[in-house]
Amino acid sequence: MKVFIRLLVVFFLLQGLHAHAVIRLPAIVSSNMVLQRNTTVVLWGWADASRCTDGLGEVAFDALSKNKDWNLEFEDKCTEDWTLKWTLDGLIAQVENSDRGMHFSAGPEYKNDAHHAVMWTKESFDGDVKIEYDYTRTDSETSCVNILYIQATGDMEGPYVKDISDWKELREVPAMSTYFENMNALHISYAAFVNSADTAFYIRARRYPKPENESFNVTRITPFYDNEGYFKTGEKYHITVIKTGAQLFFKMEGKEGEELFSWDLSNVDPVTEGRIGLRHMYTRSAVYRNMKIYTK
Repeated sequence: MKVFIRLLVVFFLLQGLHAHAVIRLPAIVSSNMVLQRNTTVVLWGWADASRCTDGLGEVAFDALSKNKDWNLEFEDKCTEDWTLKWTLDGLIAQVENSDRGMHFSAGPEYKNDAHHAVMWTKESFDGDVKIEYDYTRTDSETSCVNILYIQATGDMEGPYVKDISDWKELREVPAMSTYFENMNALHISYAAFVNSADTAFYIRARRYPKPENESFNVTRITPFYDNEGYFKTGEKYHITVIKTGAQLFFKMEGKEGEELFSWDLSNVDPVTEGRIGLRHMYTRSAVYRNMKIYTK
């Protein structure tokens, strides 16, 4: 009898250990993914990863990036005529295609709004999006930024109708205020400021439009990644951006390593559709290659 009782105790102890060895997250949907995190098995589905805001950013990003439910909606190797898939804001900007990719250059004059430039996809994209491209900085400027616009539409006030192509003529001089005052969009700025690791550079996310009579700073989404995300001139980086209803990720991968940046969008007014844009402030230039945009 004593032996039988001991066996029962061992059995229930083993059951308890097994129950604590697996973490199961709720609401797993069609294409489940299993990832190893240390020695614990974590079962991730799309719903889990797309709303993860609790510090498991790397795990959530990997689960989303590798998910098989992405549909490739846009692809451009950037070696052929850019006008087939893109439009351009700014009369002074230059775009040249070659075997290297698409060399996009804003105008050379600092503090002249006419020298800003923005390239837009001709296509618009709905819902969750993943954006991937190779980026090589070709300037060595000491100010200004590059910006990725995510799903931009007009704010429907006055002439700024939903389809931004309908008011393209209002952006022939691509002043920043025309965008952040009149568009619904997410913005990620990067490759910022001085080309030196001991000076001010950053990765920042913003939500447009800026409310009337408010500072541009109110558009910023926390956290702010100051002195992080350093891009060297002439070095190729692979950039991956993922936007879901609750999360925004920006990952840069280069020969010296990789960095991941993330923002919680759960308390940000949702951005659900629109065009993708590449903005160069005056004096800035870069080569783009292998642009891919996926939707879920």
